[in-house]
Amino acid sequence: MVSRLTAEAEKIALADPAVQDVATVNGYSLIDGQIQNNSAILFGAFKPFDQRKDESLLSFAALPRLNAAFSKLKDGFVFALNPPSIPGMGATGGFEFYLQNRGTGTSQAMQEKLQAFLVKARQRPELQGVNSTFRATSQQLFVDLDRAKAELLGVPVADVFQTMQSFFGSQVAGQFSQFSRVWWVVLQADADYRARPQDFDKVYVRSKSGVMVPLSTLITTHYVAAPKLVTRFNGFPAVKLTGNPAEGYSSGQALKAMEEVAAEVLSSDYSYAWAGQALQEKASGSTSSIAFVFGIIVVFLLLAAQFEKWTLPVAVVLTVPFAVFGALLLTWALGLENDVYFQVGLVTLVGLAAKNAILIVEFAIERVHHGMAIREAAIEAAGLRLRAILMTSFAFILGCVPLATASGPGANSLRAIGTGVIGGMLVSTLVATFFVPLFFYLLETWSARFSRKKMDAADASDASAGRGIEMKRRTCSRPWRRPLQVRWPVAPSARISCALKSRCPPTGVSRCRRRRLCQPALVGSLRRSGVEPAGGSGIA
Repeated sequence: MVSRLTAEAEKIALADPAVQDVATVNGYSLIDGQIQNNSAILFGAFKPFDQRKDESLLSFAALPRLNAAFSKLKDGFVFALNPPSIPGMGATGGFEFYLQNRGTGTSQAMQEKLQAFLVKARQRPELQGVNSTFRATSQQLFVDLDRAKAELLGVPVADVFQTMQSFFGSQVAGQFSQFSRVWWVVLQADADYRARPQDFDKVYVRSKSGVMVPLSTLITTHYVAAPKLVTRFNGFPAVKLTGNPAEGYSSGQALKAMEEVAAEVLSSDYSYAWAGQALQEKASGSTSSIAFVFGIIVVFLLLAAQFEKWTLPVAVVLTVPFAVFGALLLTWALGLENDVYFQVGLVTLVGLAAKNAILIVEFAIERVHHGMAIREAAIEAAGLRLRAILMTSFAFILGCVPLATASGPGANSLRAIGTGVIGGMLVSTLVATFFVPLFFYLLETWSARFSRKKMDAADASDASAGRGIEMKRRTCSRPWRRPLQVRWPVAPSARISCALKSRCPPTGVSRCRRRRLCQPALVGSLRRSGVEPAGGSGIA
């Protein structure tokens, strides 16, 4: 029966235009990882990629087509699966899900719960190909050993089970070396002598007295309905399910849908567990989101150290949402998934989007340091650096085009990274570039006002501590910025002569630094006339 079913499946697979060859192994279940006489596995080799340029010939399009054809077979259940994307991480592609019986339910109850789960899962649009090899109604041959009779005839019970295992199963008897290889010696009866219940009559067991006792005199056989394989996962009887995300849905959405179905169908004495690649994905959780957030924090701290201010890095970081929006928009428009490769591209976009903003902010802050007004500095910096931004951005975008249009092995991961980066850079270049001067103007204006209020409060504190000392002002001439007012407390009978030690333009005003409005270097000499001046010098 299995050979006939696999022959029909081979014809269907070879008739598909994407399949080149098919290899069959009867008697082995890949999903269960066990040898079973009612199972088989077919390995389908696709044609070379240069012969499958059409999207309908890719594996993701071929699997639904093959499964639709396999569903018409009446002799058994056949379905097609992709291999795991990470070798060794599970037996098949997609996800591996276990239903666990944590109560006292029987195999038949487990079968009913499994069927209810499959019905609900196949109704979810996020899932496709949800299946299980578990069948509680499989025909099994039950062998009942009469232990009392075996003891009466002097036949050890362990010898009876060992004999049945050696003849009707298999047993390793030893090994030997030859031709530079290690060969195993395996005991097993020939297939023609272990195919029917009547073959038990041909086997004998030696008793303690040396008499050969027919095995059929110690056992009775009858057929029962039971699962061919009872699986345990984490110590509980379990049923394994496999499936894949539907087209247009990510693996995270598929896992969430399975958990929602489990919460709806399973009772208190049943639970579920993940295995394989799905388990690693659940364990990693929001690692990509954490990496993205930490990337933004690192960029912010580096820029804060570079500009020596906490406000300017905000103008740079505010451009990152534009890049993320562009990446999501282009990925959605092309029907791609928000997978781990796309999220790697998002982390890359943090630095790429910040690069464009840094070019504008760096030039603008330098103009402000040389006395230009904040508004004019932002506009001039945007104009001066626009060509550099466009050249570097579009050069990087063109460099990512081969990733977005990749074909062949690993094309999906390359497309996910390239498409996300291209979409993010386009929006960051064409849209966010015009918002950077605005962000700079707003934040720098707010910072200047905050600093001015803080220094005014400090001056008021100094004035109140001077106890009636007269505050005199001296105004420095600065045609390129508002007048600088230098204030210092002067005692009634004290005279102060002040000279400006300048490191600035010929106007005699020192260089303005970062957050402070202006800090002229004052070199003063007091000519006392009998009264010591009180207080210190204040600058505003």
